[in-house]
Amino acid sequence: MIFYLILISVVIFACVLLNKITGRIGIPALLAFIGLGMLLGSNGPFHLEFSNYAVTEKVCNVALIFIMFYGGFGTNWKQAKKVAAQSVLLSTVGVAMTASVCAVFCHFVLAFPWIESFLMGSVISSTDAASVFSILRSRKMNLKFGTASLLELESGSNDPVAYMMTAIFIAVYQGSISGGQIAYMIFAQIVYGIAIGAGISVLSLFIFKKIRNMGDGFNMIFVVGIALLAYAVPAAVGGNGYLSTYIVGIVLGNAKIKDKPELVHFFDGLTIAAQMLVFFLLGFLSEPVTFPSVVLPGIIIAAFVIFAARPAVVFALLAPFKTKLSQKLLISWSGLRGASSIVFAISVFLETSAKNNIFYISFFIVLVSIFLQGSLLPFVAEKLDMIDEKEDIMKTFTDYSEEVPIQFVQCLVPSDHPWVDKRMKDIILPPDSIAVLLCRGAGRIIPNGDTVIQKNDRIILSAPTPCQIEGVELTEIVVDPDDGDYVGKSLSEINKSTYGLVIMIIRGEEIIIPKGDVRLAGGDVLVINNKIRQS
Repeated sequence: MIFYLILISVVIFACVLLNKITGRIGIPALLAFIGLGMLLGSNGPFHLEFSNYAVTEKVCNVALIFIMFYGGFGTNWKQAKKVAAQSVLLSTVGVAMTASVCAVFCHFVLAFPWIESFLMGSVISSTDAASVFSILRSRKMNLKFGTASLLELESGSNDPVAYMMTAIFIAVYQGSISGGQIAYMIFAQIVYGIAIGAGISVLSLFIFKKIRNMGDGFNMIFVVGIALLAYAVPAAVGGNGYLSTYIVGIVLGNAKIKDKPELVHFFDGLTIAAQMLVFFLLGFLSEPVTFPSVVLPGIIIAAFVIFAARPAVVFALLAPFKTKLSQKLLISWSGLRGASSIVFAISVFLETSAKNNIFYISFFIVLVSIFLQGSLLPFVAEKLDMIDEKEDIMKTFTDYSEEVPIQFVQCLVPSDHPWVDKRMKDIILPPDSIAVLLCRGAGRIIPNGDTVIQKNDRIILSAPTPCQIEGVELTEIVVDPDDGDYVGKSLSEINKSTYGLVIMIIRGEEIIIPKGDVRLAGGDVLVINNKIRQS
């Protein structure tokens, strides 16, 4: 038990370190996670034995639930709806076309049996949301013409179609399904997936509305339960759980629910952990000694998908939209294959006895795709002049807000202040600030330009609040009345190296701008900038 806990900790630390290293050298971190799994696996120097495909499939399927959910939850529909038609076309018809074209290629060029050709095409027909998201967000790289949103929506929503096709062809391979059953399976996958996803979305929003305050952290736990339920219910009746999960994610992610930014950040972290787990586990499961036997078919299929199948499908489906050539070329190049392809290939491995090693061929294709397409995506985007320097990539995610937070500042006007007896329009306020209220005794006055300021007036100013300023990190410390290290001491006498710079003291309703001779009292609130140490 202790050994496995230590091993898990080491793997997590290594993944975090590899993420930093790969970010600097321009290699997708997901590739490094696979490599780490291989290093620790049975063919690596540590020879840790692991060959349980069934457990790996179950664990990866659960991880994919959260990856799919966050694919919808983190997508800003306001931005994505502009390119929704193109995205949905690529994620549905595009996936079917890619699978079919690959199947024909595998049959006639590599002599795969027809059913194995369609299994091969199905498992590698979808693009990978995790890879696309990680590259765009880590590089803070936005793309022109709404291409980033298009890719996010396409890659986040095309796994359900690939899963459906894989399930159908597995059933065909097993010979346990008729034409009518195939038609019903397609109907059930799509209709049940959409209907149940919509129903769970409505129910979830109703609960959020009725229970406004679930308590700290419980709203996150509640949404985790929603994501699991969104997959499990349709899957139990033959529907597409991934489709349902994605629909619930995109509805909740774009609804007005409490603590939205915190939920996005929580699922961002959870999804990163899920990606690390999936890619590490798949690398850990694999046996690199098997790669030589799949290198040739893997490279041939990968090259065909990257340079022929994907571009042909993209150019054909986007032709009616009069998409620019540079945009179609970048979308073609951005069709990264990822974890879902390998996970679906595990299902093929477990439920069929295919002559060709579809699992390892898919695995190799994913390695080639992530390494080649993922590493060169920023370079290709730059060469095609598709990087949009004017827009923020974060606008395509639901934790982005164009609203400017406001802070309020109170100014007391003493009797000897130069503002006394002057009109508001005759004084100079700080930049970007507005006088919104004037407190005079127990009265409240909404000031205008002709309002005359009197002694002891309190002027309330509003000004934009910066979300984050480099070099500024404010915290508050309340002085304990029994703390002899503070009470009665002047600022010049307290330990200057322990805390940052004291920039303000709040004493009751009084605001004190501190000097070295100011003596502290019990109950004082010290506003401290931790980034600046006193000397």
